[in-house]
Amino acid sequence: MSGIDVVTFGETMGSLRAAGLIRLGGAMSMTLGGAESNVAIGLARLGHSVCWAGRLGADQVGDFALRTLRAEGVDTRLVARDSDRPTGLLLIEKRIADISRVAYYRAGSAGSALDAGDLRRLFDRAPSVMHVTGITPALSPTAAAATRWAVDAARDRGIAVSFDVNYRAKLWGRDAAAGVLAPIARTAQLVFASDDELSLVATGGDSTAVGELLDAGVAEVVVKRGALGATAWMAGVEVSVPAHVVPVVDTIGAGDAFTAGYLSARLDGLGLEQRLERGAVLGAFAVSAAGDWESLPTRDELALLAGAAGSAIR
Repeated sequence: MSGIDVVTFGETMGSLRAAGLIRLGGAMSMTLGGAESNVAIGLARLGHSVCWAGRLGADQVGDFALRTLRAEGVDTRLVARDSDRPTGLLLIEKRIADISRVAYYRAGSAGSALDAGDLRRLFDRAPSVMHVTGITPALSPTAAAATRWAVDAARDRGIAVSFDVNYRAKLWGRDAAAGVLAPIARTAQLVFASDDELSLVATGGDSTAVGELLDAGVAEVVVKRGALGATAWMAGVEVSVPAHVVPVVDTIGAGDAFTAGYLSARLDGLGLEQRLERGAVLGAFAVSAAGDWESLPTRDELALLAGAAGSAIR
């Protein structure tokens, strides 16, 4: 079989966005949600070959998820359908301004039943990168064991492991998360984290924690700071880029968009600053419209932010 750029796995859900407050009822619209599938779609839009693996319920929400991923050019040949468990859901409401709240309905879902057997063919197409997040091991003991197996198997095969800490307080506590995520981070080649996530996988402040990860063998550490931009460290080099200033509509999915942009530039062989810059560009696209991934650019659209504000392309 021919090679593939990136493989990833996790839980993809139906994402219901409320027009107002959930407790007041009203209209909702459904799209697709899931950190790993967000990254997969972002990479596919930029022309990379990417495969998402996981479990979906044998239900209509699962049908919708599979259809959407395929329509976006994501390889779904490793997706399993679970007739005993439903596809998970998440509900999103915009509380004030650009602050949103998320309610999960994923306990006992098909995605939470992921196990190592579901990933046995993950490396059949010799991927260059395997991307994982700290969300998947929070779903269940079997999902945690599957994540650990995949990380070890990727490293044994010489496949670069990209790890986004992506801590979710609604899924587990910080102490439990740190015990599972820190060993994964030290096995990865690339580690993505926000400022408040670094302490889950290393000790001390930013510089100390980054140094600890680099000393452990991590090749690249990237700290995402939202509106303050991002910083990356690699082989004694530290580079920062600012965020692009755009009207903010919805911040959900922005971190995943940044990760997709960074990985894309890395796959293209670009330098550290260019990787951060592409990440910042995708983050700007993500926050400029509602939805986790809907507004992400194609490769031809990457230069659009260089245009003058208010300009029209004719």
